[in-house]
Amino acid sequence: MASHGNLESMTARYCSLARQSAPAFAAGLAPERLGALRGGRRMWVNGTVLHYCFFDREDDGSVIALPGSGAVRWVSWVGGEEQREVVRDCFRAWRELGIGVTFAEVDDRSEAELRIGFQAGDGSWSAVGRDALSAGLNERTMNLGWDLTPPGERAIALHEIGHALGMQHEHQSPFAGLHFDDEAVYAELSGPPHHWSRDRIHFNVLRKLDPAEANGPVWDAQSVMEYPFAAGLILEPEQFRAGVHPPGTLSPSDKEFALGWYPPRGAPRPPALAPFRSAPLSLGPGGQADFTVEPRETREYTFGAFGASDSVLVVFEERDGEPRFLAGQDDGGAPYNATVRARLVRGRRYFVRVRQYCGWGSGETAVMCW
Repeated sequence: MASHGNLESMTARYCSLARQSAPAFAAGLAPERLGALRGGRRMWVNGTVLHYCFFDREDDGSVIALPGSGAVRWVSWVGGEEQREVVRDCFRAWRELGIGVTFAEVDDRSEAELRIGFQAGDGSWSAVGRDALSAGLNERTMNLGWDLTPPGERAIALHEIGHALGMQHEHQSPFAGLHFDDEAVYAELSGPPHHWSRDRIHFNVLRKLDPAEANGPVWDAQSVMEYPFAAGLILEPEQFRAGVHPPGTLSPSDKEFALGWYPPRGAPRPPALAPFRSAPLSLGPGGQADFTVEPRETREYTFGAFGASDSVLVVFEERDGEPRFLAGQDDGGAPYNATVRARLVRGRRYFVRVRQYCGWGSGETAVMCW
């Protein structure tokens, strides 16, 4: 993301996503199925509580090499309290939309899906959605490498949290119709303050997303996920030759995306999922079904999805009134259905959530535990 405020006098500071390996979907998948998988594979199941923590120990950091010297130095991941408070405020801004995914700060990094560092010089970036789950316990899933406290700079944290929710860069939408002056973009971002390689510039700016991965079917120049661009970087459409200047706040389309994927949670408790009793699912693409389980005995249980569908199945345990991730599986694009095994304890409450990418054929889809 970038600086806002007086955009004519400030240098844009962009989010720098790391290149990720493309998922290896099976050959021959129908286009509708493949599109659903690409569009939803990073999204959390609704009702997830995303726990976040800040690296705050003296030894939280990394050793980096100094270019051209062969020397190394230690850099810290710890940010000041003012920086952390800006991030907390940005989590509150997303939460206050009323979305079905909520956020909770924790001190124990083993309880956190999102682990946030403030390494200066490493730029700002985040894992996108559920990609955060593949990071090691002592690794960052988000870095905020610019000072967030000057006016307008909180947009950086709003942008990175958008990535954590599964959103992509808006200017890379294939619906944007932006024609860049490629060499001007390479020249701009290869210099200070970014010093990006051509590969990183292409990946974060010039590369176009698959239509299924875009945040919506219409480009939103006001999105918090849109980079600002100075004059001279965009050739067409003509009205953007003078640049793109998003305000650095959540746009109506940002809110629509978040509420569409994570609709507000209703008050009624989900229905019970009884052992050895199949619960039918009637879900469209992106649809979700929730169940509660209150086991009568302590033992290992198996949860399984059935039918011609791709889905994500997750089991949460309620602790202190809050669902905590226990186990899950994504069967997206696989020839089998999701199956999860977990030890449940009598007297505790559990939640089973099934989010479907897509279904096909005339057969019923269902979930069952045994």
